[in-house]
Amino acid sequence: MAHDTNGPIRLYMSMSLDGFITGPDDRAGQELGKDGGRLFNWLDDRHGDGPSGRIFREAMATGAVISGRRTFELAGRWQGDHHDGVAINVLTHHVDPDDRPPGSTRFFTDVGECVAEARAAAGGRAVLVHGAGAAQALLRAGLLDELEIHLVPVLLGGGRRLFDDTRVELRQVRQLTDRDVTHLRYAVAGRPR
Repeated sequence: MAHDTNGPIRLYMSMSLDGFITGPDDRAGQELGKDGGRLFNWLDDRHGDGPSGRIFREAMATGAVISGRRTFELAGRWQGDHHDGVAINVLTHHVDPDDRPPGSTRFFTDVGECVAEARAAAGGRAVLVHGAGAAQALLRAGLLDELEIHLVPVLLGGGRRLFDDTRVELRQVRQLTDRDVTHLRYAVAGRPR
């Protein structure tokens, strides 16, 4: 769990009621899969004063980003800047020495080193996590503190799941409801099994 001087390592993820974070056939040119864009309709309210605006402002106030490689690539590498020039640490299985990441991006193959560098870069603020692969790796290593799930009332019937064989104990610490979404925050309360 996070220490007093460090903000939490927190996953932010939109998810359908049946557990999918993309629609079927997510790929370049169709990054969110078929009908997966529906999972992000709540962002239409990101500049408002309601719960979705609050969640968006919290995410944009984070001090660093940890992403899985697939998410990073499908997002167009965020053109080197996810938000406000914060460090972007990308978890990957292999680092090609000729691949020069843009902006403040660095590649990591070691989960612990990735988290330590993100915490240092965040300067006490929360670290935003993107991607199923990154979330699973962090959970397995016992390094994910919280999950912020934007639960969207739709059944996609297929796509990419956030978790498959991961089992951990969670404790709900917040629930905010807005138009077409419920924002649920959970603290990781138990180790992966």
